[in-house]
Amino acid sequence: MTSPHEPSPTRGGDCLVTGATGLLGNTIVRQLVGAGRPARALVRGAAPDGGPPLADLGVRVVPGRLEDERSLQDAADGTTSVIHAAALVHVGWHRAEEMRRVNVDGTRRVAAAARRAGARLVHVSSVDAIGLAADGTPADEDTPPGGMPPCPYVCTKRDAEAAVLEEVERGLDAVIVNPVYMIGPWDWKPSSGRMLLQVAAGRGLFAPPGANDFVDARDVAAGVVAALDRGRCGRRYILGGHGLGYLDAWRIFARVTGRRPPLGVAPRAAVRAAGWCGDLAGRFLRREPDVNSAATAMALLPHNFSCARAVRELGYGYRPLEETARDAWAWFQAHGYAGRAARRG
Repeated sequence: MTSPHEPSPTRGGDCLVTGATGLLGNTIVRQLVGAGRPARALVRGAAPDGGPPLADLGVRVVPGRLEDERSLQDAADGTTSVIHAAALVHVGWHRAEEMRRVNVDGTRRVAAAARRAGARLVHVSSVDAIGLAADGTPADEDTPPGGMPPCPYVCTKRDAEAAVLEEVERGLDAVIVNPVYMIGPWDWKPSSGRMLLQVAAGRGLFAPPGANDFVDARDVAAGVVAALDRGRCGRRYILGGHGLGYLDAWRIFARVTGRRPPLGVAPRAAVRAAGWCGDLAGRFLRREPDVNSAATAMALLPHNFSCARAVRELGYGYRPLEETARDAWAWFQAHGYAGRAARRG
């Protein structure tokens, strides 16, 4: 096993990417293919070619499910590396059992399959698995847990990291990366790009009073590949970005999309009340609304992190946020998402 204090040597050979149709996973696949590195994409579903996210990329699409240990082993065998970007993301209080099956049990199976295949693993976690600094300064990889709402997403991302480290003790060569809030092209679902689309739809009149770190998914993908090549086994790397209040970020989004900028910051009490209303609505709906008390509690936090370790050890960097927002908005427009956002707005 590679020492926790030494970087793993750069690896050639096939790289298996899970979550390959999501924003980050798809961007990783595109970067690997663009660099001439052979990649396999684990795909769940009926589309044998992975559908539009993977069409014409020349990547080998392999069927598999995080619940199916045999399919994961078949996908990992013959590879030299695995990038595990698949996860269930929802900041709320519902879907705890589903998140545990996907985020924890699924990660444990992927890590075990990588170990048995002799492949290096990069596990894509989240900064939500890391605690916030009590004094409000940017947290780092060694900040102890605390400060986050204890919702299923936060808890399962922490437990997924623990599952990876258990496999490291059994001989797995693995690195953990913790991205911040990503936007960018290739957001097919869309996922975190919905924030940009909501501002574009005219819904960003009052921003939450908290702060977040915003980054381009292409820069995070480059950081993931750097972690694959140069990261130290058993080590975390925060893949960070621009630390901004939501008001400043939404002003950039409004400028890029041609919308009127936010009028100001919403009162904290109003944000909390919106979350409670979402909780109440969730009792009568089949799915929990995106606006709920866990999500609004997160939106009130100084959700900021230092990526100094990744800069120092991986050569990590990130581009201006306005460039990222313009490229993401152009991609959404080209693929028909802008019109849908306007109609919803």
